[in-house]
Amino acid sequence: MSNRRTSAATTLNRRQMLHQSALAGIGVWTAAHSWGGEASRSPNEKLNIAGIGVGGQGGWDIAQCASENIVALCDVDDRRAAGSFAKFPDAKRYRDFRKMLDEMHSRIDAVVVGTPDHTHAAPSIMAMNMGKHCYCEKPLAHSVDEVRAMIETAKKNKVATQMGTQIHAGANYRRVVELVQSGAIGPVDEVHVWHPVAYGGGDRPSDTPPVPAELDWDLWLGPAPSRPYHPCYLPGAWRSWRDFGTGGLGDFGCHYMDLPFWALRLRHPSTVEAEGPAVHPERTSPGLIVRYAFPARGELPPVAMTWYDGGKRPGFLAERKIPAWDAAVLFIGKKGMLIADYGKHQLLPEAEYADFQRPAPTIPDSIGHHAEWIRACKTGEPTTCNFDYSGTLAEAVTLGNVAHYAGRKLEWDAVQMKCAGCPEADALLRKTYRDGWSYR
Repeated sequence: MSNRRTSAATTLNRRQMLHQSALAGIGVWTAAHSWGGEASRSPNEKLNIAGIGVGGQGGWDIAQCASENIVALCDVDDRRAAGSFAKFPDAKRYRDFRKMLDEMHSRIDAVVVGTPDHTHAAPSIMAMNMGKHCYCEKPLAHSVDEVRAMIETAKKNKVATQMGTQIHAGANYRRVVELVQSGAIGPVDEVHVWHPVAYGGGDRPSDTPPVPAELDWDLWLGPAPSRPYHPCYLPGAWRSWRDFGTGGLGDFGCHYMDLPFWALRLRHPSTVEAEGPAVHPERTSPGLIVRYAFPARGELPPVAMTWYDGGKRPGFLAERKIPAWDAAVLFIGKKGMLIADYGKHQLLPEAEYADFQRPAPTIPDSIGHHAEWIRACKTGEPTTCNFDYSGTLAEAVTLGNVAHYAGRKLEWDAVQMKCAGCPEADALLRKTYRDGWSYR
């Protein structure tokens, strides 16, 4: 995409006066003004929503917003997006989200971003700088720097945000949070999280098959370094490639680590270290063990949290008679333990909790993960996975990969965004963008 300067005339849209739209500088997107996204509409008034990446998970996301006006759909793969195109035939179609936002900014209130990890930040930040509310799939962004930029952009523009950790809206997670926070297992200082996912392995292919006619490969690459097309990268296998994905940790860490972040009010880790297979220059790593140390939070004690993927689990499960569920979160407290997955949970040891009286529910049921965000866009009521909360979770997830690729234990300075004494890790917090694709 060639570099360009565009300026949209001042336009009165349905929410506010838009002062000026600019795609300014050489390949860098910024907004000439920050258009505040405070909600002031009637809850009964429909939003105008645009989908960016509307095949696969992104297609499911935009379908969950069908109660609103779906005015534009953007996807680089006509075949993958065909279902969404058919579902919303009146929506204007685009391949380049930059063109869509530039042309339709006055008609769009909010965006749903369901692209691969490496193209989360660019459209989200561009849209938020235009005052658009943003729903973005996990892990929010591809690098620590991008995640932090997403958090700061949302805060600056006062827009309603939600990360796509849909299980957060489930009743099971709410009951687990209530149990932990009510003291059912006592103060928690240890958590173990595991999932069998195993992405990665193998070298870049040497053959160069033709690009399918329905795919714009250059736009799919977006900010990533140029390389020949190959079907080993998509539709879903991009998660195994470092230029595009964040591996099993990025895919499922945000879902499962969400539970301890919520229940224990975790924020930034103080240290992160990882072990796993030899680091591949291009592929993500299956079979990681990542150890996080979180400082005390008020009266809550420090927490040691360990992530396992690729079939690895804590070695003490059998000895301590803990169920070896395929994927789980295990809270270890001073009085007992609690194990949970998406749909169930169990207090341990079972015999000691046979007569336990559960606390009355205190966390209201969700109206739905996407519905929460839609309501927030209209009323300003906060979502439960807004970017301030979910971004901190996503930042910890991406730091796990940084620790593995750097091969060092990280002493994390969240304020300065630095790894003390580890310049090789600091270099991994950011990435280089192709010309025309930087979000800065």
